[in-house]
Amino acid sequence: MDDFRKFMYTALIAFVLLLVVWLGIVYISSCGFTLTCQQGEPYIARTPVPTLAAATLPAPDFSIAASTFERCSIAAVDLLGAWVSAGYSDTEKFTFTDVDGKFCEANFTGDVQPLFLESNLWYPGSLSCSSCHGPDLATAFMNMNLSTYEGVLAGSGRANGEAQGNDILGGGDWEQSLLYQMLYAPNGTTAIGRPAMPLGRPLEVPAEGPIIFAGTASVQE
Repeated sequence: MDDFRKFMYTALIAFVLLLVVWLGIVYISSCGFTLTCQQGEPYIARTPVPTLAAATLPAPDFSIAASTFERCSIAAVDLLGAWVSAGYSDTEKFTFTDVDGKFCEANFTGDVQPLFLESNLWYPGSLSCSSCHGPDLATAFMNMNLSTYEGVLAGSGRANGEAQGNDILGGGDWEQSLLYQMLYAPNGTTAIGRPAMPLGRPLEVPAEGPIIFAGTASVQE
């Protein structure tokens, strides 16, 4: 019995000593050899105040009306129609009224040409028009080049590289033009019974094409 008590007392003392040693190691590793441990206090985040450089740019000029730079929204087919009806120039600006009734100005290079050159514009995953109607007239669909202004005006059916083919702009009469008849597609169907362009166009794409940002709002004189 005495041996058992000695064993229990020894085991208890050993346990207490191990516990004290372990707590000491934890305390020293966290706080070091000091009695003022601050590890448990909440951390105060501080953001240094940067040194501000002297302003060297001129003050912004707010005298220009903000509407001058406001982008307009219009259906792709309607934008093409406004350009064609205005004489389809590659240098002159043309006007249109956007979906919100704003009077707007646009140009061929910045607003119309992207309709022929940009992928994913007419619908997600769509190829650009110029992918199928490129500069190589021998392989281009309908032997038509839509990658340049000159190619658009030259029209279709130029298998042998003719300078002028079939007019696709209707001579300025947009709704009679081949381009309109290929792009305007209620319920995915064109008036001439051909597949709506761009090829693969889903039925859910509106008849006038997607609404895009084009041109800038302007003050009507």
